[in-house]
Amino acid sequence: QVQLVESGGGLVQAGGSLRLSCAASGRTFSSRAMGWFRQAPGKEREFVAALNWSGSNTYYADSVKGRFTISRDNAKNTVYLQMNSLKPEDTAVYYCAAAKYRSTTNLRAGQVDYWGQGTQVTVSP
Repeated sequence: QVQLVESGGGLVQAGGSLRLSCAASGRTFSSRAMGWFRQAPGKEREFVAALNWSGSNTYYADSVKGRFTISRDNAKNTVYLQMNSLKPEDTAVYYCAAAKYRSTTNLRAGQVDYWGQGTQVTVSP
């Protein structure tokens, strides 16, 4: 069993930055790919970013490429999402996700083993 707890969401003006954190419980964190998804009001949950078990491979949705950076610290069982140059269309609930496997292939397809509870990010114009 893995529990994921997100933090770091909030209200920010367009052009600003936020850093989301996701703290994981359990001994299997370092053997799992991790990712972030988001869901805006009235829209389906969508993939944002992911990285493999070691952090050596990262993937991003086109909409956030160049602005967001995903990283992990396996010693702290934590994954991060640094969000820069935020836009109003980034407003959503952001969810941390843990994969069953070390690679991100299944995770990027939406096959998530564990979800966090979500953290709200609101970007004002």
